[in-house]
Amino acid sequence: MMAPVILDFAPSPVELKQRDTDLSAPEEGTLLRSSSCLQGSQRPRPRQFTMTGALSKHWLCLALILLGIPYVGTISEPLEPGTSIVLRGHVPGDSDRFQVDLQCGSSVKPRADVAFHFNPRFKRANCIVCNTLRNEKWGWEEITYDMPFKKEESFEIVIMVLKEKFQVAVNGRHILLYAHRIPLDKVDTLGIRGQVTIRSVGFCFSPVPKSDMPQFTLPYVAKLNSSMGPGRTVVIKGEVNTCAKGYERDRRSGKALPGWHSGLHSLKSRGGGRGVASFNVNLRSAKSRAIALHLNPRLNSKAFVRNSFLQESWGEEERNITCFPFSPGMYFEMIIYCDVRDFKVAVNGAHSLEYKHRFKELGDVDTLEVDGDIRLLEVRSW
Repeated sequence: MMAPVILDFAPSPVELKQRDTDLSAPEEGTLLRSSSCLQGSQRPRPRQFTMTGALSKHWLCLALILLGIPYVGTISEPLEPGTSIVLRGHVPGDSDRFQVDLQCGSSVKPRADVAFHFNPRFKRANCIVCNTLRNEKWGWEEITYDMPFKKEESFEIVIMVLKEKFQVAVNGRHILLYAHRIPLDKVDTLGIRGQVTIRSVGFCFSPVPKSDMPQFTLPYVAKLNSSMGPGRTVVIKGEVNTCAKGYERDRRSGKALPGWHSGLHSLKSRGGGRGVASFNVNLRSAKSRAIALHLNPRLNSKAFVRNSFLQESWGEEERNITCFPFSPGMYFEMIIYCDVRDFKVAVNGAHSLEYKHRFKELGDVDTLEVDGDIRLLEVRSW
């Protein structure tokens, strides 16, 4: 069992089919400017995310400004688990499709293998097609009909590299997972083509815990290495269970649910329990039993519930959110930053929500609790 002291970011519906995919190779583009690894406040901030200090300790970025599509360029560093490729751009009104390819070289004849072909299509199907090209032959297409792109609108694509798969989010919302079909160490080239404008590409790195590392036992309860207060940050890394079978918690009951106990508080299931996927993160005071911040992502209803438990009673739930950032099977890094007036929460580098302080004695908040339908991989605070 992990020491209870903290030492210091189902896939979308996918249809599998085999089809012919465009084999034409993109031409070489122009690299306008590149920068070395940026530090401190110079690092590019994720979309709408203001916790610069928290992120600067957590992410290492390489920024590229691209001019010219089609584009083919060498990726300067090996793709490893923890690497995120961030593309910001705009979809023209006359766009039929565009594609982002992670390639094994830039050969045209024969065509270089493509480990990950990401291809939004607007005409007819209005879907995203993913595939792998090997020995000039395309494999089975994986088609996602949850289309996040719109013509004449800007976008941000984040492709996170994991040990067994690529994980893609668009505008802060998880879109799809794609299992590796070609080893990562063979990928060394980025290709972009089609009817799209790309304003910038960033390569960011955040260490992903190794899969062979011991997992944290759930429910997890640990003392923070120092009490909560403005400027304090907590980072939780984990993976949502692929076949999650969790529980939504009834905030108005103190009755115990068999097999589940969260620190000092037992919370009862609501809505039948089994089949309702969720997990919980609590920042609380061991002395007063108060929960200053309760985070409860519920995958079935796509609700990111926030609340506080004060004076032996749950308060009013907050649910408003621009987009729900979790999906079964996805890896996540949640950053909780304590500001003067509120908690700020980001998931995989994208700002998710703010929660105004209801518990004023922040110095009494000294305990973290995590439980639910996830594999908890790492917890840090500073």
